[in-house]
Amino acid sequence: MPSDASPRRDLKSNDFSRLAEALRAPEQPLGICRALEQLSAESIGHRLFTVMRFDDTRDEVQRIHSSLPAHYPVGGRKKKKETAWADRVLREMNVFRGTDAADIRSVFDDHEKILGLGLGSVLNVPVVFAGRCLGTMNLLHQAGWYEPDDEGTGALLAAFLIPVLLDDRS
Repeated sequence: MPSDASPRRDLKSNDFSRLAEALRAPEQPLGICRALEQLSAESIGHRLFTVMRFDDTRDEVQRIHSSLPAHYPVGGRKKKKETAWADRVLREMNVFRGTDAADIRSVFDDHEKILGLGLGSVLNVPVVFAGRCLGTMNLLHQAGWYEPDDEGTGALLAAFLIPVLLDDRS
């Protein structure tokens, strides 16, 4: 896991060039997910980075990328029906920012595992296209890490996941 003192920095124009190049790579979703994992670590910071695809017919999300596959493997599924988190993120398409253990406990069934990894804050960013939530980009870090400004940066970065989440081959 990265150190607690993960750097923060503003996004630069060459960052978007890096992401555009990553989208061109034939290995998807790995290419863009790895590029977003790295750039979000540099700009926002995280200890865990995952990408989930949302299946609205089943009310579940499936992990298509994880920076900690031993703890959160690709392919893992979670039911997300009739919860305040699902309403906020998947249906209303708003970012969820949790800043402490109480926030983690209030929305995640696997809160003990999350907290046991030293993760005490979360930024769940919906990936939205044409008024539909396609999935989420999720960043977790130590308690108190995420700030309101991180929500906008996260939404901007998450938009680069749209083509991958629309492509049902990944």
